[in-house]
Amino acid sequence: MGTKQEIISSLGEKQLLLPGLVQSGLAANDRVKYFFTLLQLAREQCEQPAPNPPDLQREREASGVADAELDGVIAASRGLPGGRCRIPGAGALLGQVIVCLKEMLAPIELARELDLESGAGEYRKRLAAVAKVARAARKDIVPAALISALTSGERKRGDTAHLLVMDLHKALNRLQGELSRESVDGARVYGLRAQDKELVRAFMRGLNSTQALKLDHPGLGTTAALSGRQLVLQNDIGTTDAHVLVVHVEGLAATLTYSDVHLERLLFFQSLFEKFTVKWEETRSRRESGLNEGGIYHLCIGAYKARDREQLAQYLEFLGSRLVFLIDWNRARKRLRPFVRKRSGIAVLKWAADNGYGHMSFLKIGGDMLIYDAMQFAIKGAPRFGEDLRDMLGRERALAFLKFVVRTCAEGVLTAKPDSLIRDEVRAELANYFHSAERDLLELACEHAALLVELASGVRDGVLQLQLAGSNGALARIAARAKAWETAADSLLNQVRAAVDHSAGAVFFKLLLEAADDVADSLEEAAFHFTLFPPRSAPEDAHERLRALADLLVAGAQEYLKALTTARYVRRGADRDDMRDFLEAVHRITTVEHDSDQAQREIKSALLAAESDARGLFVVAEVARNLEEAADALMHSGLVLRDHVMGAVAAS
Repeated sequence: MGTKQEIISSLGEKQLLLPGLVQSGLAANDRVKYFFTLLQLAREQCEQPAPNPPDLQREREASGVADAELDGVIAASRGLPGGRCRIPGAGALLGQVIVCLKEMLAPIELARELDLESGAGEYRKRLAAVAKVARAARKDIVPAALISALTSGERKRGDTAHLLVMDLHKALNRLQGELSRESVDGARVYGLRAQDKELVRAFMRGLNSTQALKLDHPGLGTTAALSGRQLVLQNDIGTTDAHVLVVHVEGLAATLTYSDVHLERLLFFQSLFEKFTVKWEETRSRRESGLNEGGIYHLCIGAYKARDREQLAQYLEFLGSRLVFLIDWNRARKRLRPFVRKRSGIAVLKWAADNGYGHMSFLKIGGDMLIYDAMQFAIKGAPRFGEDLRDMLGRERALAFLKFVVRTCAEGVLTAKPDSLIRDEVRAELANYFHSAERDLLELACEHAALLVELASGVRDGVLQLQLAGSNGALARIAARAKAWETAADSLLNQVRAAVDHSAGAVFFKLLLEAADDVADSLEEAAFHFTLFPPRSAPEDAHERLRALADLLVAGAQEYLKALTTARYVRRGADRDDMRDFLEAVHRITTVEHDSDQAQREIKSALLAAESDARGLFVVAEVARNLEEAADALMHSGLVLRDHVMGAVAAS
């Protein structure tokens, strides 16, 4: 089809009326939708009165309806018996609906005469039928069922005014496309003044700056026209029926009307405007049969007032740049959902929008399957059912990795990088995250082991104090320090539990620290028993063997710390000295356990042969038992560590 200029030059004077009629028809479309909403909410107020019903002032002004008295219609509506409603001016409102329908039909009638549009005759018949139904209203009284019948969008129940509006709007959009003789940076426009075109250029500058991120997905077509004194911008965004964006600009004020079937996406869209003071009205939900699975869509209006034309242009440019991030947004959110919680996934999409990456490239490369593939590569197997990245890496690392994925996909696709290379980069990055997480857990294990050395050394110091006069104060301080160290060890264990709970890849560290924490518990218990000891009452022979047992625990704890420190370097192909040092440390830990068994037996023999205070005998026996239990737990921890390290070397 030719441009508007070609149509005007080839046909007669009558065609000059068509552009103005199309603009009037589109303006009537805005008004009739406002009247539908007003009637629907008035009916709801009649059926279920609300204490503070909306007044729809913003919607009325945005649609071009000047009558401010309509703002009180909803609050003044009352239900009557027999399913009737008393709505102020109901008959007049329905009359306005018919007027709007006639204005929408007028350009289509003219287009039929010019062979630009067919179907005007059928529209005329439908309009006559709708008008007949609307005449059932009498002044302020109207049946509730009549409002439902006129505003329903469900075609299987028969024709309605709402369905006629939808069909006429589609026909007007087709005509608008035919008549657009001018393009402003990709937007189809007609009838604009020079100052209007500058604002359209600002909007398109933003839209074109991010449009490449949608890849080959349809959408983002923009049209612009004048409606009275208002510049009206409309963008089709994507392919969803109820996904609509309309911007009315008059003076320095821009009113944005946005509707969406996904409430989460609507809220996400609102969150993108943090740098501008947009006043959002309360989001309203509507039910429209046949629209989607639930028949529900959501609508919001945002008002922005600029201080000058430059700031208005900046706002329109930013608005245009955000639209690409709405396309397939809900699909991207669902693809992230298996890996992090809902809010975290939305936070990733918000970050991707704020930083200009978007999510379409992520979907193109595979979405959730891309991440599953990387997980299988990193953990050398499928993740357990119910596990997500937050469980495996912790929330912050999981979010950082997902941001890396989104950014890498966007940069890779836009620079024509092979998909296989992008997948390999994602795999390698996740493997690094797992290794980094394991290193952090290993650091926690080393801190825990260092506390065991402090505890063992403290117990040994306490044993040395047992035969000294007036050592009660020193023993109490040793017991207090031991309690503090044991509490710190518990805290480290809890950190590991929080980091690796339900994680197959890192559960080893939880098992290791749970075993090692038994060492801390036994050593702290030994230190506690010092506070029960009467000075200078331990048999000399038993005391000497107790000192030897305490020395063994210090040596064993030091070897355990050495084994953990060396473990980070032990892997296939690494220096053989590292493996030898690691295995020798584990071996010495097991030797400590065997020697501690013998030391405890010797202490028992010495105690039985001694003639001493029963309290002293009890405390020495308990301390010896605690130390032997600590040695057992230390050996268990060393063997757990050895099995893990050897298994990792074999698998590498």
